Amino acid sequence: MRRRRQHRRDARTSGREVYQLRERLVAIGDDYWIETQSGRRAFKVDGKVLRLRDTFVIEGPDGSWRVRMKHRPVRVRDTWHIERPGGPDATLHKAMVGPLRDRWVLEADDIGTWKIQGNLVEHEYRIDSDDGPVAETSKRWVRARDTYGVEVDPEADAALVLAVTVAIDQAAHD
Repeated sequence: MRRRRQHRRDARTSGREVYQLRERLVAIGDDYWIETQSGRRAFKVDGKVLRLRDTFVIEGPDGSWRVRMKHRPVRVRDTWHIERPGGPDATLHKAMVGPLRDRWVLEADDIGTWKIQGNLVEHEYRIDSDDGPVAETSKRWVRARDTYGVEVDPEADAALVLAVTVAIDQAAHD
């Protein structure tokens, strides 16, 4: 418990924002809010229904869309196409590795390659770029049941990091 409190204190002082997501809330047609650790609504996830493929839009609190994600289910490996206004599109896909470990890769022209690895089903994983850590996902920062936290580096695009988290959560529970 002491370590958890220290980690939250360190996150507050390091400038890294911790966002809270609820487990398995992501379903097509469901809309929900991603909140900061202080309870402020930061992003809204809008699941689109009646589509041939999974589609999610992440909006800011003002209603403007920040990221639009579309899942391509008829591929050899899971692939998500991610659109960003004012930025190049990105592609998130499952890495072809051994059967015991899930790994994902995000590629975009402006950020290069992000590697996502860890225990994806249990929400204990890291997102790393060539320059260092981008974000970390864990249940240990949040006390609420069925909730996990995403600690995002202040230099990273928080909406893109959360889009990656939402996509991985959806894929892990399909």
